[in-house]
Amino acid sequence: MSAPKKLFVKTWGCQMNVYDSERMAEAMGASGYEATESADDADMILLNTCHIREKASEKMYSELGRLKEHKLARPDVKIGVAGCVAQAEGAEIIRRQPMVDVVVGPQAYHRLPDMVARSSNGAKVVDTEFPEEDKFTRLPRGPKARRAPAAFLTVQEGCDKFCAFCVVPYTRGAEVSRPVARIIAEARDLVERGVVELTLLGQNVNAYHGAGPDGEAWSLAQLVRELARLDGLERIRYTTSHPNDMSDDLYAAHAELDKLMPYLHLPVQSGSDRILKAMNRRHTAETYMRVIERMRAARPDMALSGDFIVGFPGESDEDFADTMALVKEVGYGSAFSFKYSARPGTPAAGRELVPDDVAHERLLTLQAQITADQFAFQTSMIGRTLPVLVEKSGRKAGQVIGKSPYLHAVHFEAPATSIGQIVPVRIVASEKNSLTGRAE
Repeated sequence: MSAPKKLFVKTWGCQMNVYDSERMAEAMGASGYEATESADDADMILLNTCHIREKASEKMYSELGRLKEHKLARPDVKIGVAGCVAQAEGAEIIRRQPMVDVVVGPQAYHRLPDMVARSSNGAKVVDTEFPEEDKFTRLPRGPKARRAPAAFLTVQEGCDKFCAFCVVPYTRGAEVSRPVARIIAEARDLVERGVVELTLLGQNVNAYHGAGPDGEAWSLAQLVRELARLDGLERIRYTTSHPNDMSDDLYAAHAELDKLMPYLHLPVQSGSDRILKAMNRRHTAETYMRVIERMRAARPDMALSGDFIVGFPGESDEDFADTMALVKEVGYGSAFSFKYSARPGTPAAGRELVPDDVAHERLLTLQAQITADQFAFQTSMIGRTLPVLVEKSGRKAGQVIGKSPYLHAVHFEAPATSIGQIVPVRIVASEKNSLTGRAE
């Protein structure tokens, strides 16, 4: 029997890309590939890309440049590009880097094994179509391996919001929700393979409206309640949400379901109504704050996370001051912030930019506030006993790392046999980006 071929996957971007990479690896596993942690001994190298910001695209081309020598030394190695840059740039990738064999968009990756086979005679294969068939039902499945305790599960893809800065509607397509039965079946399979915590993924996950067993469209809250019935599934999260898609039944689910974790990532992007309108966000700072208030009423200990763009075209000092005021009012447990990056083809791409030095200074100011709020939230955990899901061994002997309900990384001493278990841990210290605890 010949040795199995090896697949190396490098992933950039969001959690959905991580999920997609896992699915592509499983699909290639059905074609005789096994995963490797090193590109050096791989028979195929797959780069799963992100197109949200300019630097992410540049990283992909830089990585391809570094792989040139590898391809020259081993011409039989297959090079593939997947994800949102693949969708946006298609054949242009092969024109710029002729060593690439396969380019596949995020809606066509169920065809990847066939595309790799078609490239065996030296042909270049590009598929960036939005096929009618459901890729999730067409994905070839490799051997069912044991899984880590926490996993992602895509339930919704695409976006109909068309924010002026965002490429997602063009790279992921219109909003589509997977049927409830297929999600439950995949979740049950993951639990049987060792998964204890599931994060439900979607570009606008709280806009989920998949077909239920009764033929009616189910909401995200209905889906979460059904998942909570699965024995062995102890924790449920979801991301990313849009303020306009929060619903009464979702607030109620947070108040009533212990398995639904007290963590919400709810991007706002700006605290200025003028900038929000220019971004085509279709909500105001006030309506966003009403969502926060309702969520905290439902779950008072809710940890909040957000996304912010500074230096959006036309942003004034007053607009930025509004953003800072909102950040201070919310008190985020964590947040992601970036300088505006013009993406080709989006409505905002041709607008006059805020001077880079001004945008940079605003970003530093915002990040300083976010860092202070994050540390304050972490420090408030000291002295509390939290249920921590142990995910892996730590760097130090006898140490393990897990996640708190609030998505904090927690380090503490425990045997490796505790991986996959939820352990009560008393928090004794707060580090820069994690907590230190002691098992009780």
